[in-house]
Amino acid sequence: MATLVLNMGLKSIRSIIFDEKGNKLSFASLPIETKLKGNSVTQSPLEWWNKAIQVIKLSLEDEVRERVQFITVTSSSSCLIPVTESGDSLCDAIMVSDKRATVESDFIEEQIEFREVFKNTGLPSDPYLMLPKILWLKNNESKVYNSASYFLSPNDFFVYKLTGFCCTDELNAQKYHYDIESKSYPSPLLKKLEIPIEKLPKVYTPGVIVGQLINKMSEEFGFKQDVKIVLSTYDAICAFIGSGPKGTREACDVSGTVTSLRIFSDNKVHDNKGRILNTPFTNSKMHIVGGSNNLGGGLIEWVKQCYYINEKYPYEIMEMEAKQSTEGAKGLIFLPYLMGERAPLWDTDARGVYFGIERFHTRKDMTRAVFESAGYTIRSMIDVMNEHNITVESIRVSGGLSRIQLISQIKADITGKNVVVVDEFETTALGAAIIAWIGIGVYSSVFDASEECIKERMIILPNKQNHELYNEMYGLFKESYSSLKKLFKRRTQIVKSIYNEKHETVENL
Repeated sequence: MATLVLNMGLKSIRSIIFDEKGNKLSFASLPIETKLKGNSVTQSPLEWWNKAIQVIKLSLEDEVRERVQFITVTSSSSCLIPVTESGDSLCDAIMVSDKRATVESDFIEEQIEFREVFKNTGLPSDPYLMLPKILWLKNNESKVYNSASYFLSPNDFFVYKLTGFCCTDELNAQKYHYDIESKSYPSPLLKKLEIPIEKLPKVYTPGVIVGQLINKMSEEFGFKQDVKIVLSTYDAICAFIGSGPKGTREACDVSGTVTSLRIFSDNKVHDNKGRILNTPFTNSKMHIVGGSNNLGGGLIEWVKQCYYINEKYPYEIMEMEAKQSTEGAKGLIFLPYLMGERAPLWDTDARGVYFGIERFHTRKDMTRAVFESAGYTIRSMIDVMNEHNITVESIRVSGGLSRIQLISQIKADITGKNVVVVDEFETTALGAAIIAWIGIGVYSSVFDASEECIKERMIILPNKQNHELYNEMYGLFKESYSSLKKLFKRRTQIVKSIYNEKHETVENL
């Protein structure tokens, strides 16, 4: 038996095929383009679908095709695609880091009906979420809004295309402020916003078989056997599962384009400030606590574009040069909020800042400061976890940033925790497969699957002397943001008044 995972991140779309022991049998990948224009961040669902077909075909080598019995999909959450009854997108997808729905987000938060929603879900209103995006369409693109049969996330879009069935999983549904415990959408709030509940996808538990690959697609991929589609969930949760957490004291830091830090908790966590999120975990009494920021590995791509674009081996050179700087980057602080920030700040106005530049600083120090900012951001989320009596004893790291050993050492030194580097790079896809396997009965729990499927490459211990130095720099990092918070908002207002949003760039994030 083999399971094919279609995994779409912000940079690429991949098809990975695993056997039930977690061994990777086949892999194919293609890049995805992102359009940036002012507060707008979009991608083309048509490009997604065309490239999804390509990568699935490329991964289906003859010897594995006949073994594939299941397909599951994982992708970024909180990306909105309005579609027709036949599943065709009506416009570009409004991506998770898109900030255009600020007015709508504020409006939702002011509604009396939202108070009970926040009390039940612990999820604040934010432009990155689905309801503000849908309301933005209603207010600004009425033709698209009125033509939409459904408002979907990327997971839902792909499942609809593969099965002809419109559905989502509970954890993706949470981004519409769906209450997992009561298993219901926020009907009073939706009624107040005049968003028809029938345009939202039907909700199922992750691990459920929701249909069979339609004949057209089965023929396209050359399957002779029936192939079933199993729901998993969005990428951050899948990557957490695929990193192999062994209990309630081990956090998982998954750093692809964004960084996700999450941990299992025996208790529900409700942060009154909405800094970290609580997700009841399917078919268990545990909760997943944590959140994602806006850029993790994406920061390294930015550094490459700024300073190392002409280098033949940019990542190796930037790591070498960062080592040639010092702990604390010779007193230089970098605030990594190039696209605003999600957890734990939830500040759409925040932007990147180098603080403390002196005449002697070079690109080595600037690169080191960016590396260190990755450690400061996960420490800030651990601080909030500590406030809720969650003890983090170690951190499992995976994703693109885990390939840069210096960054893993910096994270250990800044947090004072042991850092466990996971061997499998494709933790998101592996986590999606594990959720599917639990659903169909291959494994009884996440911990059983982790024991069988997930291996560790190394353990990095913190340097106590460096940890003391970083305690001082971390305080300065937090104070730098606090001091600039009002200026960030003022900057946003000024920029809106003097620049227009006509200029669009196309990038691979």
